[in-house]
Amino acid sequence: MRAGALPGLLSALLTLGAAACATIGRPPRTPDPRPNIVLIVADDLGYGDLGCYGNTAIRTPNIDRLAREGVRLTDFSVAEPVCSASRAAILTGRYAVRTGVRGALGPDARRGLPQAEVTLAEELRDRGYATAAYGKWHLGHRAGELPNAQGFDTWQGLAFSNDMWPLHPETPNAYPALFWSGTDTAREEMENLQSQAQLTRRIGRLAADFFRLHRDRPSFTYVAFTMPHVPIAASEEFRGRSRGGAYGDAVEELDAAVGMILAQVDAAARADPARRTLVVFTSDNGPWLSYGNHAGSAGGLREGKGTTFEGGIRVPFVARMPGTIPAGAECAVPMAAIDLLPTLCAYAGADAPRAAVDGTDMRPALERCANPAPDRFVFTWYDGTEVQAVRQGTWKLHLPHGYRSLAGAAPGRDGVPAKYRYDLKTGIELYDLAADPAESRNVAGEHPEIVARLRAAAERANADVRRAP
Repeated sequence: MRAGALPGLLSALLTLGAAACATIGRPPRTPDPRPNIVLIVADDLGYGDLGCYGNTAIRTPNIDRLAREGVRLTDFSVAEPVCSASRAAILTGRYAVRTGVRGALGPDARRGLPQAEVTLAEELRDRGYATAAYGKWHLGHRAGELPNAQGFDTWQGLAFSNDMWPLHPETPNAYPALFWSGTDTAREEMENLQSQAQLTRRIGRLAADFFRLHRDRPSFTYVAFTMPHVPIAASEEFRGRSRGGAYGDAVEELDAAVGMILAQVDAAARADPARRTLVVFTSDNGPWLSYGNHAGSAGGLREGKGTTFEGGIRVPFVARMPGTIPAGAECAVPMAAIDLLPTLCAYAGADAPRAAVDGTDMRPALERCANPAPDRFVFTWYDGTEVQAVRQGTWKLHLPHGYRSLAGAAPGRDGVPAKYRYDLKTGIELYDLAADPAESRNVAGEHPEIVARLRAAAERANADVRRAP
């Protein structure tokens, strides 16, 4: 041994011994039971637009992997078939008609999601979560209605839909300039389609970065992509790549942006296997069919966005949380967007949401395909105060209401929409969605007792929301 080595060796041993002594008696680190939560909401993505839902022309490997490694629901419905009302229900767990949010809010709207409503972000922030929102907000543009007033620590995105701008193909003079803005970014005008073509990647990168920076504490990342809502736009890397045309390009880029987020989630799991993350992917409503080759597919369901038929309200839904949600599961238990808040709050360790909600904790459906509320009624409104459809189990009843359809119309093409018919009206129509998800055979005459039960439930719901402040 060379001179001087022994003292150095003794010093090293003493240091190691001291570290070992400091560890003795220290209890092992207790994993935080609160998972990170990533909620991803696409815009106007149809039930038939993903590979895991049967689409063979559009490649969605990252979302398909979420389905393989988690659960895929085949019967998930949004609360209303239009942007703002749907998002209000997602973030509050309450029917939008209770919140005062109707239809799709525009730049001239004098209302938004009231501050009195308790959002999912507020619920989670109160439980120690870091919270962020990126992408489309569409729940009001005034100071008290923006994400930072609704529980989000930080946000960046568009206040409205990306078609509400001076380049709208039908009503260009109806809208002012469209801006990207937020709590920690300069206000930036969307001047042309090329500027919109960068949005999907931008949203994905922001969400991935936020998750990476907060992965060691509970975080909630709300990722509201602006695509594939029209105007369709994809960056140069994805333009012309999909066999699904321009619409497919936009969806494939969205899938790649989901992949950016998953890369950070997976890296966090490798670095700390005790750190759990729940990732949920869904859409705000069905496809905007009037846009033809710039619209998605309802996957064989009836009609699309703007109707309370299944094509307007049934959307893709996949969720992954290894060790809690089984891999490769497929579940037909009906679940609704109003269930997201109570379900995600329950995963965050809350006994119950702070505010009264209409949804149900659906963890049993995600974890073992069990229905905790098989007899409950779920209602669908559309831009009004009267229930249009009511669901119980596999039964769905339409109450008389007008609806729009493209029946007989020439299809929309390259960003210019077709003209809807608005002179159609349902009667009392009952469908067994287990046997007839396309709502093609009205069986109301065969089951008068079911019609009476569902109709009475709808009348009670109408009376209930009229009483609500």
